Amino acid sequence: MGNVDYGYPSANDNQGGHAHHHRVAVPPPQPFIKSFKNSLKETFFPDDPLRQFKNQSPCRKVVLGLQYFLPILEWAPRYTLQFFKADLISGITIASLAIPQGISYAKLANLPPILGLYSSFIPPLVYAMMGSSRDLAVGTVAVASLLTASMLGQEVSATENPTLYLHLAFTATLFAGLLQASLGLLRLGFIVDFLSHATIVGFMAGAATVVILQQLKGVLGLEHFTHSTDIISVLRSVFSQTHEWRWESGVLGVGFLFFLLITRYFSKRRPKFFWISAMAPLTSVILGSVLVYLTHAEKHGVQVIGNLKKGLNPPSFGDLVFTSPYMITAVKTGMITGIIALAEGIAVGRSFAMFKHYHIDGNKEMVAIGTMNIVGSCFSCYLTTGPFSRSAVNFNAGCKTAMSNVVMAIAVMLTLLFLTPLFHYTPLVVLSAIIIAAMLGLIDYEAAIHLWQVDKFDFVVCMGAYVGVVFGSVEVGLVLAVAISVLRLLLFVARPKTVVLGNLPNSTHYRNVEQYQNTSNVPGVLILEIDAPIYFANSSYLRERISRWIDEEEDKLKSSGETSLQYVILDMSAVGNIDTSGITMFEEVLKTTDRRGLKLVLANPGAEVMKKLNKAKFLEKIGQEWIYLTVGEAVEACNFKLHTCKPDSTKEESQPWNNV
Repeated sequence: MGNVDYGYPSANDNQGGHAHHHRVAVPPPQPFIKSFKNSLKETFFPDDPLRQFKNQSPCRKVVLGLQYFLPILEWAPRYTLQFFKADLISGITIASLAIPQGISYAKLANLPPILGLYSSFIPPLVYAMMGSSRDLAVGTVAVASLLTASMLGQEVSATENPTLYLHLAFTATLFAGLLQASLGLLRLGFIVDFLSHATIVGFMAGAATVVILQQLKGVLGLEHFTHSTDIISVLRSVFSQTHEWRWESGVLGVGFLFFLLITRYFSKRRPKFFWISAMAPLTSVILGSVLVYLTHAEKHGVQVIGNLKKGLNPPSFGDLVFTSPYMITAVKTGMITGIIALAEGIAVGRSFAMFKHYHIDGNKEMVAIGTMNIVGSCFSCYLTTGPFSRSAVNFNAGCKTAMSNVVMAIAVMLTLLFLTPLFHYTPLVVLSAIIIAAMLGLIDYEAAIHLWQVDKFDFVVCMGAYVGVVFGSVEVGLVLAVAISVLRLLLFVARPKTVVLGNLPNSTHYRNVEQYQNTSNVPGVLILEIDAPIYFANSSYLRERISRWIDEEEDKLKSSGETSLQYVILDMSAVGNIDTSGITMFEEVLKTTDRRGLKLVLANPGAEVMKKLNKAKFLEKIGQEWIYLTVGEAVEACNFKLHTCKPDSTKEESQPWNNV
């Protein structure tokens, strides 16, 4: 039946013997349970976490298991004094950044400023035990703070009902943590991958723009300000109150912003002096407080922080809200902020892991970030993750392990115990300047330009996220960006590429005629390559596309008066899989080609495809002898056939032809 025993003279067969051709094999059948287990494993355990447990003694297995869930047990025994020196320096450096940033971001979330310090004390300790990244510095982030403010603010006013607002923030943090940890435990890490790099670039830049606009309130010393985050209402709010602007706070704000940007620019030019830009925010806070204290500017319209409570985190187990109208808001806020915080934390962790050539496990990171938020919500913390600015400072300061987080937590603890009264006179303007400086670093216009040069569609995704955040709200931007990304994914699937292949001169290679201009086409044979798995989403498109290729080819041949078309070869190398709709599509194409008196030939179908075509009895319909290992062999067979049989008899001939 097959073409195994049949040899025909081939172009590169000079020995005068027969070329030996292999048949395309159908893979041996596997029991359903086994194949089901394999596909489950590929979906949920692509990193194969159990590999390290193979062939170990039971006692060692327990140790490895504990190390898997608490990475601190892995690096702590190897910890040296050298490491500690590096971690001490970077820990103190990020603490000096964490204290002013923590206070600023808590203000951004409309929460009491002290919460920013609470959130830089407990979560870093939890992360240091469970996290697998060495460079991530844990703390509150601007985007999540802004989202907390805008989403909770829609239901509960932070000024009229501060206690309920505060308790809702804790509850939202709890739900965010539960979502993050369960995504990690259920191995659903790939959900975060739906936020593509382009989405994150646009989203972060948009969020940064929004946060900067919100800071105009602090810089201009305005009392009343809009609650919505979109650019139009913010600018309307700013310019409708021109008579309320305070020049004192404006001058201070611009001055400090200038100072922060200059130090950052200097540290970028000379990486050795990273500590200058890292210490700048704390320096600004100290300078600003001293200035206000000496000039009594708080009486002249420069707003100050005021009293900060002394003492460590009070527990907040009893404060979580589980009553009906508010809980839904908390769940919604927690889910959206949780996913965004997770995406940022994992993206930051991955990028620094790449710099230092180590690997972090996304699912383990999710469990760590989730646990630290669950624990945090019980100890008066709001949402934390690994912010980019702080982690970059940690990385540049030369941290070696997660110990730098512990050092930071201890520094924050000492601040909470002894130093909080010193922040009484800190002007809010300085906090605004610190936030603006941090946010300008998140607007990565170079990445956007790069996206435009490389892939226009990615640029559209990026701008979609940006415009959505700036003109709509943070949620609108996120939904828009994910929608455009998923649409692109669906377009990839629903409209796969099909290309015509031609013969490269003096070879048996067949390649895309558009990519290689010097290819020649084989007379009487049309070679098509399908570039995607064939599913229900693209099967009807492919059927029509193949008919169109055949029509075009026949018209071309008619107009040039060459030999008529006899064979259509489908190169299936790139078709990784096929479903029942795809098989139906092939049956229809086979009927169409038969009706037109053409012969359908398949080249190099893969294992999955062969398995399914065999089960669907398609192989019997087309005939095993019309399936070849390579396009080269298929063309050879067609040529041999064209030259040995009279062209008119080809139309009726469908029986095996290995006895010509």
